[in-house]
Amino acid sequence: MNSRVVGISDVDGTEQVAVVIDVMRAFTTAAWAFHRGADKIVLAADKDEALAIKARHPGWLALKDGAPVSGFDLVNSPSLIQEADLAGRTVIQKTTAGTVGALAVVEAEWALCASFAVAGATARVLTDADADPVTFVATGEDGRAAEDLACAEYLGQLLAGTRPDPDPYLHRARTSPAADDLRSGRRRGAHPTDVELCLEVDRFDFAMKIGLENGMAVLRPLPTRADTVSAAHRAR
Repeated sequence: MNSRVVGISDVDGTEQVAVVIDVMRAFTTAAWAFHRGADKIVLAADKDEALAIKARHPGWLALKDGAPVSGFDLVNSPSLIQEADLAGRTVIQKTTAGTVGALAVVEAEWALCASFAVAGATARVLTDADADPVTFVATGEDGRAAEDLACAEYLGQLLAGTRPDPDPYLHRARTSPAADDLRSGRRRGAHPTDVELCLEVDRFDFAMKIGLENGMAVLRPLPTRADTVSAAHRAR
């Protein structure tokens, strides 16, 4: 399977199969939101759009990165979201990089959002769909974030049919500037355990597919074969 890795600014609209990666933390948080029962996640380009969507749908919950602010119900933290009761709820997610990258490829034939937490499921979906070639969009630092590049390379190995040891890829993510920022508290709206949750490989057995619904970019979980949850996670 052929693949390439680009930053958000390099997306040119020709991508037919795209995997948007934000390990720390947008698409780890999104995966946890689905695990906590969220029905769907509506992706917003910025704070104003998120609040406008919420104004039209008062029952929906708005989530953003950074410090909590008025109008937003949740923060972009997998540690904090894992305690939320989201059963049947719709979440509006706005982040600095992840949601921006997803919106850039929303019209692709296949557009998936990924992190280590759903890596195996993402690879299975693409393999089963015989999707090729694949564009990985590394969203952090405009394509230079070490954790996103590591995840993209790990996914590339899975798509190539190998069974890579995840530890070297996780080490790169664990020692990245983003991880250091989270651990040190330099990022607002973070929890001390966010980094370790972002480094759980195959925590969930669903992929996350984005598409247009009623003029909105909507992310939904896409279950994969129940018997293919990774051995690494089962061993935990």
